[in-house]
Amino acid sequence: MKKFWQNYRSTFLILIGLILGGIAGAVWGAKVDVVKPLGDLFLNLMYMILIPLVFFSISSSIASMKEVKRLGKILGITVAVFLGTALVSAVLGYLCVLIFKPIQGIDMTSVKAMMGNVKGAGSNKTSALAQIVATFTVDDFSKILSKSNMLSLIVVSVLVGIATSASGKAAEPFEKLLAAGNLVTMRIVKYIMYYAPIGLGCFFATVIGNLGAEMVGGYLRTLIIYVGYALFYFFVVMSGYAYLSAGRLGFRTLWKNISIPAITAIATSSSAASIPVNLEYTKKIGVTPDIADTVIPLGANTHKDGSVVGGILKTTFLFVLFGRNIATPQNAVIIIAVGFLVGVVMSAIPGGGFVAETVIITIFGFPMTALPLILIISEIIDIPATLLNSTSNITSSMLITRFVEGKDWLKDYVANHNAA
Repeated sequence: MKKFWQNYRSTFLILIGLILGGIAGAVWGAKVDVVKPLGDLFLNLMYMILIPLVFFSISSSIASMKEVKRLGKILGITVAVFLGTALVSAVLGYLCVLIFKPIQGIDMTSVKAMMGNVKGAGSNKTSALAQIVATFTVDDFSKILSKSNMLSLIVVSVLVGIATSASGKAAEPFEKLLAAGNLVTMRIVKYIMYYAPIGLGCFFATVIGNLGAEMVGGYLRTLIIYVGYALFYFFVVMSGYAYLSAGRLGFRTLWKNISIPAITAIATSSSAASIPVNLEYTKKIGVTPDIADTVIPLGANTHKDGSVVGGILKTTFLFVLFGRNIATPQNAVIIIAVGFLVGVVMSAIPGGGFVAETVIITIFGFPMTALPLILIISEIIDIPATLLNSTSNITSSMLITRFVEGKDWLKDYVANHNAA
């Protein structure tokens, strides 16, 4: 019980803060605005640390990559499988929210009044190429030190990391500086998150107080939609991957071994904490040790099918909330692409969840005051998202083994295992 509390303490405290804030907003209405400064304090603290957090986390992660080249064929196939399954998850997630609609019936006038005017993203007449250039670059270094130009900062951080790694021994002192900077900023974020139950609770109180209790229904519907998707993906899509990897034998073997990794993911709510169990049962399935030892740890940091759908859910949540159409072909492609970016790119960096939410807001021109609205979504979907993020690495390992070892890999393993 003590270990369970340690794993879930922060989530429970934040949920308690949200519940108390929601009750206060429902009971006292707009009068609860008196606590709004306490919510603003949390946001401002996160905004202040955001720029160094992004820079140090990305640049230090890339600068420390020294052994990627030796992975060879396994790494190449791993990247292809990770990207392929993430894309499948993104498309299915978009279709899910398109059909079931996470929120509806919210008073848009009151939302815009509270959140601030939304920039008309896509309303200017610049060309697509010019828009891409403006999104990923700026014309002055000082402009990357703003949360409004997050993708430009990410580009610079990636370049700094690559240059540091490529500079070899001469750049080792700078690499250590980046690593130390990342450690310090992550520690600061940890300190700030101690205040999250109060800060988010106060913000949520003002949301409910000003927008009405219907927002609670919106979050509840969002959670139900995500849980339904997670169950579909876990039982149907992952079964499909197992079948593709080794036919009926792959299907049976997966479901004979998946229960303990799934329970571990739910109990710990951490992909990293699930690595030892995932390694053990992936090898029991028949995946070769070199593939398992490469794919499982790598997947825990860079392959998160649950986070992909989470990104799409947050994006469409804001689209519907601010009255934008999620069903147009152009918006469909952009939403899927952003969900893909959130799950594949942002999940690979420490603190990537918060960065991803900021990127979602800046790409589409939503007001930064809307950030807590999707931070709340992150909290309520955390457990089912972790289940998908963690266990999907096992089915990915099976697919990767299929392409590396051939279609009869599992039959050969079973035959050799029985012979032994």
